[in-house]
Formats: sequence, C-alpha cells, structure tokens
Amino acid sequence: MAGKQQSRKSPPARRMRGFERTAGLIQPQLRNAGEKRGFAVARLLTHWTDIVGEETARIAQPVKVSYGREGFGATLTLLTTGAHAPMLQADLPKIRERVNACYGYSAISRIRVTQTAPTGFAEGQAAFAPAPKTAGAAEPTPEVQRQAAATAAGVEDDSLRQALEALAQNVLSRDRK
Repeated sequence: MAGKQQSRKSPPARRMRGFERTAGLIQPQLRNAGEKRGFAVARLLTHWTDIVGEETARIAQPVKVSYGREGFGATLTLLTTGAHAPMLQADLPKIRERVNACYGYSAISRIRVTQTAPTGFAEGQAAFAPAPKTAGAAEPTPEVQRQAAATAAGVEDDSLRQALEALAQNVLSRDRK
C-alpha cells in the first residue's frame, strides 16, 4: 500500500494540447525588453499611431519611459528630427493627455524631446512611417446587392434599412473557404 502512494506523481502544472501560440512563447521576452526601457504598457509601443495620431507618429517615436522615485510622474522620451522638434513641442500637452489615457491614469507628467539627424531615418535607424492602412473590402456583386436589398426590404426606417443592407452585403460577400 505504501508503494502505491509513493509511485503516484503529481499532475503536470500545465497540459499542452497541440501547438502553443507564438505570442505566448515570446511574451515574457518582449515584456522584459519593454520593461528595461520603462514601457510597462506595451500598447504604447504597438499602438503608437492610434494613440497620438498619424501626423505625430510620422515625426516622433517613443524611446524610453523613466519613472520617478515613487513610481508616479514618469518622463516619456520621444525621438524626432531637428526640423520637427518645434512642431512636436507645441503638441506636447495633447500627446501627454493621449498617452495618459492609454495608461488609464496620469502616469506621464513630463515629455522630453530628443532630436536626431534626419539622415539616419532612411537607413532604418528610426523609421517614422506609420503602418500602411489595410485596403477596404471589394465592391459587392450586383447579385449580393439585390439579396441584401431583399433582406432589408420590410424595414420602414431609411437609416435602419441602409444599415441592415450594409450588414447583409458584408455577410453575403464574405469569403467562405
């Protein structure tokens, strides 16, 4: 009886079924790299264009977040070219407000602008081009438009009928692979 109790092993801490997602494998390494530069919220890096807008993202990139002694009142360092620095300086209150909205509290109290030479941008040192926009969906076929109009034909409210037609067109024209 004592042999049965000793041979019983504890179940593994985590059971894997099939392949593990790549994001789950590299997440600890990405978090460590971001935290070394002070980015506790990776969303600030990954969604920079959405947070500050395309125009600002085109001329500036976040480089570092340095925290004060108590953890509040951090300083965000932005990288820009010398020519764009005055325009960026004028937008700092707006940028601070948007970045703090990303954090959810007033994490950033100060923004420091660091200038660099414009020649390094072309070689890939610091690329300020925002990600390209995805192309819109293709125009639905006349058959799909007729089916969508027939689906929403019984609705009397014009705006609701148009919204239902657009929804029906999206559903009917979706690729089915």
